[in-house]
Amino acid sequence: MAKLDILVAGDPVLRKVCEPVTRIDKKLQRLLKDMAETMYAAEGVGLAAPQIGVSKRIVVIDVGDDMGLLELINPEITKREGKVVGAEGCLSVPDFEGEVERAETVECEFTDRTGQRMVLNASGLLAVCVQHELDHLDGILFVDKAQSLSRKEKETPKDAVRKGRKK
Repeated sequence: MAKLDILVAGDPVLRKVCEPVTRIDKKLQRLLKDMAETMYAAEGVGLAAPQIGVSKRIVVIDVGDDMGLLELINPEITKREGKVVGAEGCLSVPDFEGEVERAETVECEFTDRTGQRMVLNASGLLAVCVQHELDHLDGILFVDKAQSLSRKEKETPKDAVRKGRKK
């Protein structure tokens, strides 16, 4: 496994509509592992392939719930219900956060790493994360949908220790 570089806003790859995955092989499975490692190392809850320079319809998500790591290949949202507005950030837009309106619940069809077509019903943080990451696959960043944007406060090393992120 390898920790990959995360592209930041301004890189043209982040604005491209991604191509579907046509073949699931060992190379793709390795990419899924590398993406998960990169997401965890960056303390993120989701990562889409274009964020690491790969213009394919692949997403990894782990919001810290019982579902654990989700690997979504060729995902598509098939149902949306309700509305919720909440704060979002993005590993590719590290200095900003914003308020974004999303569906409260979503149904998402995807292919897993074994080639099985699956359905994910998501609500709460997971629903928001699914929508955020799938937007990346269409060249959309959260800043495009944000109702408001603000600069993130920089965390000092002392703050990180207090929050348990560093020892």
